[in-house]
Amino acid sequence: MHPYLVQHLFGIEWLNIATYGTCIAVGLVLCFIVLEFYGRYIGIKKKMNDFMFYDGVFSTIAGFGCAFLFQNLYNYIDDPEHFTWQNTVTFIGGLLGGVAIFLVIYLIAKKRLPQRMCDVAPVIPCCITITHAFGRIGCFFAGCCYGKPTDSFLGVQFPHLHEKVHPTQLYESAFLFILFAVLSFMLLKKLSKHTISVYLISYGIFRFAIEFLRDDYRGEFVAGLTPSQFWSIVMVVLGIVLIPLMIRWKVDLKKSREERLAEKAAAGTAGEPAEGADGQESKENEE
Repeated sequence: MHPYLVQHLFGIEWLNIATYGTCIAVGLVLCFIVLEFYGRYIGIKKKMNDFMFYDGVFSTIAGFGCAFLFQNLYNYIDDPEHFTWQNTVTFIGGLLGGVAIFLVIYLIAKKRLPQRMCDVAPVIPCCITITHAFGRIGCFFAGCCYGKPTDSFLGVQFPHLHEKVHPTQLYESAFLFILFAVLSFMLLKKLSKHTISVYLISYGIFRFAIEFLRDDYRGEFVAGLTPSQFWSIVMVVLGIVLIPLMIRWKVDLKKSREERLAEKAAAGTAGEPAEGADGQESKENEE
């Protein structure tokens, strides 16, 4: 469609700004803005929020590498004899790898952190969802992750294809924006601790279903299932398992928020003059 936002920047032939990369960059900026402001709202302490920011940056970079490795692994499993490294990625592979690396770093730093991961994790799905929504818009402009041929009015003609196809990238982006709104409502209005489960279950179901419309072949991981459908099942199961675990771990976002507000109030009153000599002197002057 429009793979480049700007071509030949400053007249340099090889210097281009890719639309896909721009959409990813916008999504990542919003991701960390959401982490900062949502984190403050639910009571994440500054030291913990700073850790999540830096851990998130490193895990995001590593996640792109995992997305590349996962997709090439699928390609190798599908056809080992003709395998060649390709510059393609898969979101779920990046998600799995990025989350795993994020948790490993957390476990290493755990003893020096002021809060448990389970107490602050409900904000993470909001961060992932907003980034992914913009990423799918980037996929649309890049002309990848497209759907099957269709005569529907929703069909889109990509330059490298011979017929109109379902714009599955935009379907998924629309779903992710709606999911982001739902998760934000759960977190900010209801202070729900189950945003992770809702994300895993809802996205897992959606991704499993949308794969029936996708038409960019990505290999087979398990017979009869695309790689994304296999991991979608894993996501749904994990989301269901996490519901009783979050209850058992006694995660209470309302309490965390109240404690954070109490700390701010205490810090604010600490700088105010206490009643005592000054107050007494003032009364004596009035008399």
